[in-house]
Amino acid sequence: MPFALYLLGLAVFAQGTSEFMLAGLVPDIARDLGVSVPTAGTLTSGFAVGMVVGAPAAALLARRRPSRQSLLVFLGVFLAAHVVGALTPDFSVLLATRVVAALANAGFLAVGLTAATGMVAPDAKGRATAVLLGGTTLACVAGVPAGAVLGQLLGWRSAFWAVALVSAPALVAIARSVPRGPAAGGPVPRAGKELRALRRPRLLWVLCLAALVNGATFCTFTYLASLVTEVGGLGAGWVPGVLALFGAGAFAGVTAAGRLADRDVRPVLPLAGAALLAGWTALALAAGRPGVAVALAPVLGLLAFGVGSTLVTRVLYEASDAPLLGGAFATSALNVGAALGPVLGGAALDGGLGHRSPVWVSALLVAVAGLVAGCRTRRPEQPA
Repeated sequence: MPFALYLLGLAVFAQGTSEFMLAGLVPDIARDLGVSVPTAGTLTSGFAVGMVVGAPAAALLARRRPSRQSLLVFLGVFLAAHVVGALTPDFSVLLATRVVAALANAGFLAVGLTAATGMVAPDAKGRATAVLLGGTTLACVAGVPAGAVLGQLLGWRSAFWAVALVSAPALVAIARSVPRGPAAGGPVPRAGKELRALRRPRLLWVLCLAALVNGATFCTFTYLASLVTEVGGLGAGWVPGVLALFGAGAFAGVTAAGRLADRDVRPVLPLAGAALLAGWTALALAAGRPGVAVALAPVLGLLAFGVGSTLVTRVLYEASDAPLLGGAFATSALNVGAALGPVLGGAALDGGLGHRSPVWVSALLVAVAGLVAGCRTRRPEQPA
């Protein structure tokens, strides 16, 4: 894999830390800014909404610009938004900075996915995607737990400052190492031609599955700190460790999926989806038993991110004639789920269904994905 891919992964690590670190900071933010935990959880949804809107819009704006220039602008805006977020005492301003950071993150990831797959052979998109998304899962392993520790020791604002500091060297590295050419790596197709790719039923089907699976992941992940402490009875000091275990599993899942996704994954996905459904159900039932819940964290990280990243790669293959918007489609699908999951989990909490309820919602979302997949695969004229 080209070295520039790993530099893109460094930037994605900073961005993934920002997106995921709220799983360990939501209770502290709620207390500090005087809002409820579900309200603080909307910071995750706001970020995801910005990603959904920003990915296609940013990809269209950046379509005729050098990939390096676009990546630097997006990462610079992302860094500045975190500086403002770390300084503000107002929740509405913090929410606005999350949306701005998400717009920049979406643009970076959409261009980055396209640039990454353009740097490798046509049959190596899965491995290139795994390198880039590896930054996200490493954020779960190291960045998110570190953010939780910083939040406990120095306050939640210190985690925002840390993300800004990590983004700075990534800016320098990208400026020196990413190629100057367009993200597509060749002639830029017309926007209308690329947008027509969205009309393909099979592409829409894969996008729907990616959104549902990611929604399930974020529904529980956003409220994982509350689940561990309120249901599991563990102290707040356990939260970074549980997050790290989940992230370690996620990294293993993305790495394995990167090698499998370049092959025919139709026999694997149904089994992995069924295992993921069983895992969410088991966590919902066993959350009150700390040992079992902790043991399930890496397993669920592996399954959730393994299935999710495989679906992202399938989007890129299905949208191969839309090289600039393919990454945007994948980014938007993931973040439709990332926006929907915390909202549904927060609604379950607000409805008085208890701290286990987001996990049950996750199980339900994966079950719906299984039904969608089953209906599609029974149509022989359009195989999955």
